[in-house]
Formats: sequence, structure tokens, C-alpha cells
Amino acid sequence: MAQVTRSPKVYDVCIIGSGAAGGTAAKVLTEGGLNVVMLEAGPALHPETDYKEHVWPYQLPHRGAGVGGKAMADFSEFLAPNGSWDIEGEPYTNAPGSRFRWFRSRIVGGRTNHWGRIALRFAPVDFKSRSTDGMGDDWPITYEDVAPYYDKVESYIGVFGTAENVSSAPNGVFLPPPKPRCTETIIKAACDKIGVTCIPSRLAVITKPLNGRAACHYCGQCGRGCVSASNFSSSQVMLPAAESTGKFTLVTNAMVREIVVGKDGKAEAVSYIDKPSRTEKKIYAKAFVVGASACESARLLLNSKSSQFPDGLANSSGVVGRYLTDSVGSSGGGFIPRLLKMPAHNHDGVGGMHMYVPWWKYDRKNEFLRGYHIELGGGRNMPGVGEFGPLCEAYEGYGSELKKKCREMYGTFIGFAGRGEMIPNEHTYCEIDPNTVDEWGIPVLRFHFQWSDNEIKMAKDMQQTFREIVEAAGGTYYDRTSPDGPNPYGIQDGGVIIHELGVVRMGNNPKTSALNGYCQAHDVKNVFVTDAASFVSNPDKNPTLTIMALSWRASEYLLDQAKKGNL
Repeated sequence: MAQVTRSPKVYDVCIIGSGAAGGTAAKVLTEGGLNVVMLEAGPALHPETDYKEHVWPYQLPHRGAGVGGKAMADFSEFLAPNGSWDIEGEPYTNAPGSRFRWFRSRIVGGRTNHWGRIALRFAPVDFKSRSTDGMGDDWPITYEDVAPYYDKVESYIGVFGTAENVSSAPNGVFLPPPKPRCTETIIKAACDKIGVTCIPSRLAVITKPLNGRAACHYCGQCGRGCVSASNFSSSQVMLPAAESTGKFTLVTNAMVREIVVGKDGKAEAVSYIDKPSRTEKKIYAKAFVVGASACESARLLLNSKSSQFPDGLANSSGVVGRYLTDSVGSSGGGFIPRLLKMPAHNHDGVGGMHMYVPWWKYDRKNEFLRGYHIELGGGRNMPGVGEFGPLCEAYEGYGSELKKKCREMYGTFIGFAGRGEMIPNEHTYCEIDPNTVDEWGIPVLRFHFQWSDNEIKMAKDMQQTFREIVEAAGGTYYDRTSPDGPNPYGIQDGGVIIHELGVVRMGNNPKTSALNGYCQAHDVKNVFVTDAASFVSNPDKNPTLTIMALSWRASEYLLDQAKKGNL
């Protein structure tokens, strides 16, 4: 009897990654009628058991501190699951002289399970950087191209805020914001006093019921995950929409090795490791959406070598892995004496800031190019492990007297975090390490990272502004930074702010970019990269809202091209 060879199932689209980019693509493509399969490197998510939203410190083995400092290095034991700087069996390396940290999340929904939910639109000027100051490159698309997709994303996921008509921070489709807390009213008054703009923040947390999701109940623990899905995560908002269509298949614990190219030069399959069985499998599709997170997406393309693409898939330009950036970050805090007199009270609110400082010095000449925004924190939040460490070091006492002092000082500090734009430089990129593989045998990334003088001057300005605000509020600023050393003016190491992007950039010229304005690869028309790898520049805004807007836009374009038979 003759052997019957069965043809493998061919999906319309294969999506790699289940976070902001992948989840958005899954929703749009399945609702558009396509059969979609999604590959996720981590396990399934079970919010009722995985999230630690209402867990108390005494319910955890080490009160939230973790063992050997690991949980502290990964923020805390309370963090929504599987976000980590170091994943056992999955190393990455740094080139000599470089310090870059890579935060990854191996679980359905990825980083959206525990991100800060800060949802800021890029401004029109952010898409035209080179035309503005001669540095970097302009995007091949404009704010006007993306604005309708910002509208769609905000309307669907829910973002609170107010229309303020600040040119560096465009208005959006907003739900009502929560009221400022005591600490935020103090900072607002101080900012008004010295001419610094301070407005209600914009967070992807719903303050009114939306699309079957309950409004936030103000437990203030968004970083732990949200069982009621009142804050946004791809796992609870985008993927259920895709699943409801009946056209969505999710494959978990699938560690993707490479995208396989057919004889016609188009991608035809994804080769992945099924982690439980440690066997290699393939998924076939007509088109592929890569949304594994910026550097992971670059790694996948660089590892997808073939005779047609000896330097990696979609990399005839040689730009894949280049133009790596992260947000410029520097932090500080101050003691506000008037808060000593504040009666103990429940500090209601979302798990994030209710007010923030958008870039306000866009209309003047500064010592550096581009700008930054300031995130605020403080007050009587849930105390964490180590919170009173500096006080214990500074105060001479112990026992009941020390406890009394801690209670007295609790809630009297206000913290500031600057988040600014890094301009791409030739010394900062990622590449495949020729000598190191992960436990699945897949070559890992090696990072090169270097701040320029422009970013260091920006961090200096952040520290000066923090001091001015605290002193205008009648407080004392504690500056623990130095102009020297590896982190001048408190500038964080590359990757620490977790806004890495730009390593598979879009552009009009196939010789200097990997993707077109629809996130479609110039070299391989059925491959799209819709996460932050596609970005051309790194404005001072957190990237997640723009990731979703670009992924939505690219997915609608993919749908149109599929209907026309152009893929």
C-alpha cells in the first residue's frame, strides 16, 4: 500500500509573541476573518492563581523579599508572573565595557501583565526628529497616519486622562481620571509656582465599566496583575476577543528558533522548540507577525539565516539589531515636612500616578536635544521590604523608638522618575553572540551599549528639576547621584527602564531600513514586525500605546493585502 503524505495545516497568519503587539494583531486579524495561530514562549496565564493582587506580605514565604535577593532584583515577589532580568537557561551577554540589562517575560500576555500602564501618544514632532534638530531619522509615517489607530486602541482598552492641549503630549480618547492624591496636589502646587506643567496622567486603567470589564476598585496594586481586568493586559483584553471569534489557536511553551523561508523567497513556516517535550516542531502559515518584544524579534530575524538571507531574514540592509535605544532614566526623592502632620488615611487610587509632568521645555533652547517627562510617586502606599532601610541607617536608635520614627516618617517622601529620549548612536546595538547558546541550542544576543553626552546632560537636568520642585514644595531634596562614575547624574544602565526599541526599524529606503511604514519587511512581504523593534526613534513617551496603534494599523493593512492576494 502506498504511503500517503499529508500536507501540514497552513494558517492564514502565525503570530509570534502574545504581548501588546501580538495580542493586538490577534484581535484585529481574527475579527477580520483570518485563521490565526499564536506562539508564546511561556506557559498559560491563570489570573485567579497567578496574580498576587490581594496577597499580604505575611502570606509569602519571605514577606516579598524572595530568596537570595532574586525577587528584589525582579521588583518583588508580588510582581505579576514571569517577568525577570535573568531567566535560567536563557542567558544574554554584554560586550566588554557595556552594561545592558534585558527584562523578559515568558508567559501569555508578556510584559503587559505587569507594566506601569502609562499610555502616552507620541507627538507630531516625535515622528519628524531629524527635520526638527538634524539628529537621528524621520519616521516614514506621520502622527496623522497613526492618530486614528491611537483612537481605536484608547477607545477599546480604556485610558484615563484629560484634554490639556499640550503640544508635546497630544490629547486622546479619555475616560475620567481619578482625583489627585494629597502628595500630588502638593507637587502640582509646587510645579505651578515654578512654571513646570503638571497635569493628570494617562494610564490604561478604566475608571468606568468598558466592554464588559469592571471599573478599577482602587486597590492600588496594578503591578501585581488585576483579576477584574480593570487595568489593561493583552492576556485579559486582546486575547479573549480573538478567542471569541473561533479563529484563534494559542500554542504555549513554544520557543521559536527561526522563520523558515521557501524557494520563492517568502516565509513559509516557523520552527520552534516544544519546551515540555524538548522536540522541534513547525507551524506553517501564509503570513507572519513578529511581536516577541524588540530585541527578541531582532534575535529571531538574525538567527533565521538561509541561502537567500545569509545575514538574517529581512536584513539585506544590515540594520537588524542596530539603532538600539532605551529611555533615559534618572530618579530622586525629597522629604516634605508638611506630610508629617497628615492624619493616617487610605491613599485610594490606581496602582500608579494620578498626575505627571509632560515635557514642558519644548519651546526653548536647552543644553540637550529632545526632552523628558516626570513620573511621580509617594505617600502612604503599601510598605515594601527595605522601604525604611535609609531611615534605619540614618537614625540612631532601635526597638520601639525606631518603630515610632518609622511610623512618623512613613508617607512623607515623594519620589520622581525622569523618562527621556535617547538618540541612536553607532556604539549601541545588539548582535548574535558567536559563542553562546541558550538551553534550547538557540544563539543568544550580545549587547553593546553606550550613553552619549546628550543623555547625560538630560539626566543632569532631571536632577536639577527634581530639586527645584521639592524645594518649591518646602521640602528637602536628597540627591544621591554623582556627575562622575558609570552612572553620572543617576542615569540608569541601558535596558533598566525596559523601553528598549528600534532594532528592526521602518523606513522608506530598503537600503537603510528593514520595514516599510506598515511594519512589513522590505525583503519578505509576508513578514511583519509590529512591536517596538519597528520604531525609528525613542521619544520620551512609554512605547506600549504606540506599539498597539502600529500593530493595529499593520494588521488592517495585512488584512487588506490578504484579501487582494498580495501576500
